[in-house]
Amino acid sequence: MVQVNDMYYAWSPDEEILENGECGGAVTSVLKFLLEENIVDGVLSVKKGADLYDAKPTLITDRDKVIESAGSLHCGTLNMAPIIKKYFDGAKDMKIAVTVKPCDAMTIVELMKRKKIDKDNVVMVGLNCGGTLPPVKTRQMMEEFYEIDPDIVVKEEIAKGNLVIETSDNQEKEISIDTLEDAGYGRRTNCRRCETNIPKMADIAFGNWGVIGPLTGKATFVEVLSDKGAEILEKSIKKGILKVKDPVPKGVEIRANIDKAMVNLAKKWQKKDFKEGRGDLETLDQYMDMFARCIKCYGCREACPICHCETCTIQSDSPEWMEKGVIPPSPMFHLIRMVHMADSCTNCGQCEEVCPSEIPLARIWHEINVKMQDEFNYIPGYDVEQKPPLSVINIDPSEE
Repeated sequence: MVQVNDMYYAWSPDEEILENGECGGAVTSVLKFLLEENIVDGVLSVKKGADLYDAKPTLITDRDKVIESAGSLHCGTLNMAPIIKKYFDGAKDMKIAVTVKPCDAMTIVELMKRKKIDKDNVVMVGLNCGGTLPPVKTRQMMEEFYEIDPDIVVKEEIAKGNLVIETSDNQEKEISIDTLEDAGYGRRTNCRRCETNIPKMADIAFGNWGVIGPLTGKATFVEVLSDKGAEILEKSIKKGILKVKDPVPKGVEIRANIDKAMVNLAKKWQKKDFKEGRGDLETLDQYMDMFARCIKCYGCREACPICHCETCTIQSDSPEWMEKGVIPPSPMFHLIRMVHMADSCTNCGQCEEVCPSEIPLARIWHEINVKMQDEFNYIPGYDVEQKPPLSVINIDPSEE
């Protein structure tokens, strides 16, 4: 019987899925099974758009089309949470399985807390993530560092501290992640600082870390994280959708060590980006000149997956000094957003990605978030039952 915290090596017996999927095609098999058994009405995933650098979100309702989303797209920098929310806005009873990176899963959890997503109607199929790559910069990186045509790249992977790429003419090249990122390439800046690589808040987590021996590259490491995930995996195994075996102890250890190494790398980047010992006011003062570059385009607000108010405070009649439809001046615009988001931001980087003024918003919010987390011992996106600290007001009856 499959239980929470169980771990397996898993792979698909389906030849087509094995050929098109990555590391055994376990994720594709599970998604197809969920549709076949009518456990979900649709699968929200990503598939290749114009090229390898273009990740296109897609809702799949036909089980035979799940294969279109097989494989990895490390330049897929979108966040799946607001897409899920929009589907539920249109059909609240719709049941959806969604493939999630850790930041996707964390954001979905935060929206569940706000009753914007029904947790009973979502299956989160987690994907281990060591970071995503900005598409335009990655194409430049392929030309300048790897000295190859970016259009012939068929696969990229972070392994042993290197970014390894494979090409259609069977070349394989690797360069140190540190070398690339010190030169301004490599992973997105928020991904460099992220300490969450295995999406423990999902229902099941999949990844290739820890698969060793004869199954290397041919199977996926699976960790069961919820009762819902356990039920789905057990049914998949009994139906013959997946073949599984227990992971070897050394593989479990390697997986944990890779996760630890990625966390240490994130802390290194945090130390580099955040000035230790700086107080809250000093932090804000540091960024005032950057806020002054804001052109009030609303891009950060529109891109933010946590922004959920039906009526935006910034565009309302309150407070009294703000006329309707008038955006407050810098830095007030960002300070209002900060107060609204400080305890819930999952640092997915969407705001920074769309900012035409190139304000390092993800870095600013992350530094504030770290201080908030230390103060309240709260990390957003991990526990759906734990409420954001600024949403809870404790009143001492003796003071009434």
